[in-house]
Amino acid sequence: MGAGHQHGGPAPRTPGTAAAAYRGRLRITLGIAFVLLAVEVTGAWLTGSLALLADAGHVATDVIGISMALLAIRLANRPTHERRTFGMARVEILAALLNCVLLFGVGGYILFEAIDRLRNPAEVPGGLTIVFGLVGIVLNGISLSLLMRGQKESLNVRGAFLEVLADALGSFAVVLAALVILTTGWQQADPVASLLIAAMIVPRTAKLAKEAIDVLLESAPKNVDLAEVRRHILARPGVEDLHDLHVWTITSGMPVLSVHVVVSRDVLDAVGNEEILHGLRECLGDHFDVEHCTFQLEPHGHAEHEPGLCH
Repeated sequence: MGAGHQHGGPAPRTPGTAAAAYRGRLRITLGIAFVLLAVEVTGAWLTGSLALLADAGHVATDVIGISMALLAIRLANRPTHERRTFGMARVEILAALLNCVLLFGVGGYILFEAIDRLRNPAEVPGGLTIVFGLVGIVLNGISLSLLMRGQKESLNVRGAFLEVLADALGSFAVVLAALVILTTGWQQADPVASLLIAAMIVPRTAKLAKEAIDVLLESAPKNVDLAEVRRHILARPGVEDLHDLHVWTITSGMPVLSVHVVVSRDVLDAVGNEEILHGLRECLGDHFDVEHCTFQLEPHGHAEHEPGLCH
């Protein structure tokens, strides 16, 4: 987990990214999405329901989004090499961001079509629409249960999860609209349900996009308190100061830390680098979820000789 100043070369390879453990579940979810797409396109054609057509359009983006997530996992878990010392792990974050683009596009399309349908309402058979909506709820429910745990561990899986969640909410809105049409005859319920689908998609997508962009900008992970990291390092025997502390995320489940640690010359002479590194590794390993740490140990005054690099 730790390295001294003299250590270099490619970073050690982890067993796999957080999303890799959910590859099989994503494949099942992709299969369900294909079935649901066929069902909802058929339903929209038979009933003329915009809400059902909007949900079918979103399922189509699910197929693309989940496929991207699976491709990203495959690429992210390839071996490292000299030019890509962390491999292609960050491809998963790019896939999550592309999923956001798809979700925003679907939300915008649904909004446009719903406004047009509000102005020009069309006849929608409520009973048949309910049947297709219930099928969507059941199939999406299965997919959500498969991805529930993984979406907490990986932004890539969360992107796929949000796609399916929006579908499930959309199917629920379809059923609700059809019930209103059956009981009241108010045909505008169909486009109103479509507007609700768009309203549910956008906020969750914006949150995912922000998290993905934070990773790409190498922001510190939310679960790592830099002040606490500093406090723990400075509490180690012989540590006088630290600088150039950086914590960032390569991909979900792979946080990385690097820091220059100023150590008393007396302690360096007495116990040596290995003992100090061992203590630092244990200290951070016990208190913080960091995948890979690099420590540069240096005596007091060393930073003054590297003014362009250390600040």
